[in-house]
Amino acid sequence: MTINYTPKGVCSRQITVEIDGDTIKEVKFTGGCNGNTQGVASLTKGRKVSEVIKLLEGINCNGRGTSCPDQLAKALKEAIKD
Repeated sequence: MTINYTPKGVCSRQITVEIDGDTIKEVKFTGGCNGNTQGVASLTKGRKVSEVIKLLEGINCNGRGTSCPDQLAKALKEAIKD
């Protein structure tokens, strides 16, 4: 399953996630801090969706109340809800 998520409150404009069963196969951020989003994407590959949600949920970027990693967690939660 591939999902496209529009993040809110962050610099990235879109997050695309490919999930196979309960495992993340690929994550791609459009926009945002290029090095950081590439790092997050790389570190999530091969991990279980639930594990990544636990790791990333609630991370705050400069007092915004959210971050690109937090938005990825929200995208994943939305994906498994459907």
